[in-house]
Amino acid sequence: MAFNEDEQQRIRQAIERAEKSTSGEIRICIENTCAEEPLTRAAGYFNKLEMDKTKHRNGVLIYLATKDRKFAIIGDSGINQVVPADFWDSTKEAMLDCFKKGDVIQGIVTGIDRAGRQLKQYFPHQAGDTNELPDDIAFMDGE
Repeated sequence: MAFNEDEQQRIRQAIERAEKSTSGEIRICIENTCAEEPLTRAAGYFNKLEMDKTKHRNGVLIYLATKDRKFAIIGDSGINQVVPADFWDSTKEAMLDCFKKGDVIQGIVTGIDRAGRQLKQYFPHQAGDTNELPDDIAFMDGE
């Protein structure tokens, strides 16, 4: 399922809004199928997209395999050290609530918003912060 331009724009705007008040980086990675554990797949793309190279190790990746209906959310070591222990699981549940209602885009935006609030709290925007990673969606083909 490829997202239309309006849906992609909603996601990009959510990322831009979330990143405006933090040094953290959020990316969305989409592919059709996932033949392995989604968290394992997300970790592979996390490295491939060079999300492990941010200055404060505070990148967050939301991964979705649309046809297989699998997803994962993963954070780098910097953010994982400071967020509450249940944060990633509770974020997945909030996203899943939207997915179950058939609103995939709102589910993604919910994940972005929740991650953005945590990033803002622990990694507030500082003078001189730059956008280290693109805000566009990484569409993968299962390489």
